[in-house]
Amino acid sequence: MTMLTRQFGSEVRWMLRRPRTLIGLFGLALVPIIISFGIWTAGGDEGGGGPGLAAILQGNGMVVPIFTLFLSLNLLLPLVASIWAADGLAGEAQHGTLRGLLVAPVSRVRLLFVKLFGLTAMSLVAVTLMAVVGIIAGTAFLGTDGMMTLSGTTLSTADGLLRIALFVVLVTFQMVSIGAVALAVSSATEHPLVVQAATMTTIIVFQVLGQFSSLDWLHPFLITTGFPGLIDVMRDPIPLDQIWDSTLLAGCYLLIGTGLAAIRLITKDN
Repeated sequence: MTMLTRQFGSEVRWMLRRPRTLIGLFGLALVPIIISFGIWTAGGDEGGGGPGLAAILQGNGMVVPIFTLFLSLNLLLPLVASIWAADGLAGEAQHGTLRGLLVAPVSRVRLLFVKLFGLTAMSLVAVTLMAVVGIIAGTAFLGTDGMMTLSGTTLSTADGLLRIALFVVLVTFQMVSIGAVALAVSSATEHPLVVQAATMTTIIVFQVLGQFSSLDWLHPFLITTGFPGLIDVMRDPIPLDQIWDSTLLAGCYLLIGTGLAAIRLITKDN
């Protein structure tokens, strides 16, 4: 257990030392600031910002982290997850370090779970960073007096923070599920850009397919179909059906991606 803990810690430290990770985290932190500033400069239209969450942003700064994460889940967060997954296996193979890891007296399945832990830890860091910066920026630019929900009720600040924390967990799980599929692709190539391109192409194609009503039979199997249901966190009380369905679907992608990556690593030549 001590050795496994050291491996987990070493993986996270290795990921945090890479300049692209730090640049990526800095870029993610800017997103809620830009959104808060943009809404503040627009000003004036109290409650008239558009449909859904956009309609309640003015004067409701605690909604900013959820609004930001919800928008980022469509492309930005999957891109970041694919980059980390690509570096985890394909990047190691490209630099020749994966061969040494595969011949080491360590289970290849353990190696995969170390990589998956690093992906999970960094995903949680990224989503939490966006949420924290969103709370600060949203409060500073838009002000807040609790959190207004899509149901028209106003939650206390403490309850609002709990809703944000729940949304952070849900978004992180979605991000890790996408990253697990990217790990499966990463285990089959030595080119990180192939992993990123394949992952983002899949996300975009899924979103396009989700727009065709003639493909209703396919929609329940597309991970992107579950994204809109996560916004039910902003209703009072919280309806759990769509949140549960989205989380269950993401869990299936996590199991499939991890399983395929494990099979590939186990059968991979040194």
